[in-house]
Amino acid sequence: MDPHFIFNSLNAIHHYILTTSTDMASLYLTRFARLMRLMIGNFNKEWVTLQEDLEALELYIQLEQLRFDQQFSYQVRIVQDVNSHSTLIPPLIIQPYVQYVIWHRLLMRPEKTGGRLVIHIGKDHNRLCIQLEDNGIQASELLDDTGERQATGIDIAAERLYMMSEKYQLKAGIQAQQLFDEAHRPTGNRLTISMEHMLSRHMPVAV
Repeated sequence: MDPHFIFNSLNAIHHYILTTSTDMASLYLTRFARLMRLMIGNFNKEWVTLQEDLEALELYIQLEQLRFDQQFSYQVRIVQDVNSHSTLIPPLIIQPYVQYVIWHRLLMRPEKTGGRLVIHIGKDHNRLCIQLEDNGIQASELLDDTGERQATGIDIAAERLYMMSEKYQLKAGIQAQQLFDEAHRPTGNRLTISMEHMLSRHMPVAV
């Protein structure tokens, strides 16, 4: 998780306290504390249930919604044949991509309102597919002061996913595409993370 998010969250809580928005400060602090507890608890694990990962992910998204005054909405959709309590995934894989979508696509929309993120989780045969779809801008590459490409949270997440894929034969893949309407005007973006569907009763074995 980006350190800037932690610092910005603490600043937001401080702001609510100073402006006597005690209810908002309490809500923000409660969710922030729950998120930190989950993140720390999952940090050294190789696997968590999909339910555990989504709980942390939704807390993160809700905190960003509070901080950015509801500039975007979100939905999480899980198909019936995916049991979130028994499906296993590597922790902290989805969140960096969601953070990238929020910071570099949805919040960059000129309208500053009406942003939308849909997280769809389904299956394709024996593969788990996690799809992020947004109506944000097409983000350009992040460059530093020298013009070199910056390493981002999604680079780290991708590296972790591929390392786990090699270790456990997940055959993981990440695919990104831009979306267009019938007139070929850009309408948003879609990113799909796919891997073998692992279940808790069949704990993966390293090779």
